[in-house]
Amino acid sequence: MNVGIIVFPGTWSDRDCKFALSSFKKVQSFYIWHKDSIPKNIDAIILPGGFSHGDHLRAGAIAQFSPVMKDVAKFNNKGRPIIGICNGFQILCESGILPGALIRNRNLKFNCSFVNLKSNKSQIFTSLIPKNKILKIPISHGEGNYQADDNTLDTLLENNQIAFQYCTESGLINNESNPNGSINNIAGIVNKNGNVLGMMPHPERSCSIDLGSEDGNLIFKSMISSI
Repeated sequence: MNVGIIVFPGTWSDRDCKFALSSFKKVQSFYIWHKDSIPKNIDAIILPGGFSHGDHLRAGAIAQFSPVMKDVAKFNNKGRPIIGICNGFQILCESGILPGALIRNRNLKFNCSFVNLKSNKSQIFTSLIPKNKILKIPISHGEGNYQADDNTLDTLLENNQIAFQYCTESGLINNESNPNGSINNIAGIVNKNGNVLGMMPHPERSCSIDLGSEDGNLIFKSMISSI
């Protein structure tokens, strides 16, 4: 299985993603520069975290116009797996591949800390997460406040598109466990077809117990098993 990791000017999580994927023996990963095309042998795509184009205008606002995004759209149309992590989530929203928008954290401060996540087990990116398991995965963002209008939120709920929600260690979803002000404590969503995941927490930063958690591997492993 071949995974393409797209690199924009200002991306910094590309090497972290490659390291996380290296623990899966049947997976090879390749960097794809934002001005290049996606090779035909790529089975899945990751848009990593970082500050693409310095986050000028808005996070992801310039990256959406990178040449590779036309290929990402085609990749999506074929129903192939795509994960956008943090800045990658922002880019997917800016490009219209995922609904909603990521705005400044409600306290207007950058937040780098571990959070707890409750997952929706019925999706391909969460299928191997044990029932009732609360994931421990770090965030690292200043614009992670997910917002959507009422119609979009209703659609996300009706179509079971909410992949992750911020919660307490015991799984309680409340305001205290929400690190950025996201509506409905949303930490990640999928598109209607379920093949595109956008999430603000960094699973690649929780791929080893040495990092404080290896829960992120469950997300990558679920994606890999679906291909």
